[in-house]
Amino acid sequence: MSRLFCLITLLFVANAQAEVRLLTSIKPLQLIAAAVQDGVGSPDVLLPPGASPHHYALRPSDVRRVRNADLLYWIGPDMEAFLPRVLEGRSKPNVAVQELPGMTLRRFGDSHAEAHHDDHDHDHDHDHDHDHDHDHDHEHADDGLGHDHDHRPGSLDAHLWLLPANAKLIAARMAADLAKLDAANAARYAANLQAFEARLDALDGRIRPTLVALQGKPYFVFHEAYDYFEAAYGLKHAGVFSVLTEVQPGARHVAAMRKRLQQAGPSCVFSEPPLRPRLAETLTAGLPVKLAELDALGGDLPVTATAYEQLLENLAGGLAECLGSL
Repeated sequence: MSRLFCLITLLFVANAQAEVRLLTSIKPLQLIAAAVQDGVGSPDVLLPPGASPHHYALRPSDVRRVRNADLLYWIGPDMEAFLPRVLEGRSKPNVAVQELPGMTLRRFGDSHAEAHHDDHDHDHDHDHDHDHDHDHDHEHADDGLGHDHDHRPGSLDAHLWLLPANAKLIAARMAADLAKLDAANAARYAANLQAFEARLDALDGRIRPTLVALQGKPYFVFHEAYDYFEAAYGLKHAGVFSVLTEVQPGARHVAAMRKRLQQAGPSCVFSEPPLRPRLAETLTAGLPVKLAELDALGGDLPVTATAYEQLLENLAGGLAECLGSL
């Protein structure tokens, strides 16, 4: 009896340890992983709510999580510049999704017809030592209305998760990696992937007519994060109000922004939660402009199998609610 008990205990422990420890750098990747792992495991995320992937500083506990994860997914050094150094200490697979074959990539300053496809077959499972010189010496010659300060023209737009086709590729890679480490659940991962792709196709059918009807309506953003989503549905922001968080813009800069809004007429200005720039009210005071929010990270969404679609649906709803009222 005791031998049988020990055997059952060992089997229980083995099953308990079978769950793959999957870690993503940012929440949108966690939401995609949650769709793939549905019913099998729960993905973890590195950045806490409200943290910027552009400027995050890793804590010692974060470094331990990075090194202990069985699978790690991040956008790439163009987004999480804080990660390459700590990845040097990892012996397990890590995937920079911006380098996956077939990904549609954009560069800041591209028109919507100028997206690029990465069709090269690289090995992305280990460390990446690339030279990411994106013309940081190029002077920002505009008045702050073309691009925000973190996104120089010509540099990679790393907000690639907002294109549903890219999300499908990321999910497919996750499903394949999980099946290798957890063969017993390979069929479940494949079924989850298929269901995820079907839900995205259905979502596209629901939101496309609404978004197409908004084409040409003027709106501005404080963060140039939405180009992938805009390109998928024929939308384009009229300008970017680039504001350095640590510096209040001068009177001349504010006047140029207000002039742009006056010229646009009735329009929307979108900020990104959790904080609305203090400048927003100053810019729009007395003008036929509505203030609203677009959350590219899904910060308030619960981590469920359908949360990634909810992120996209929320973007569509936010655009439609404001622009549809103009």
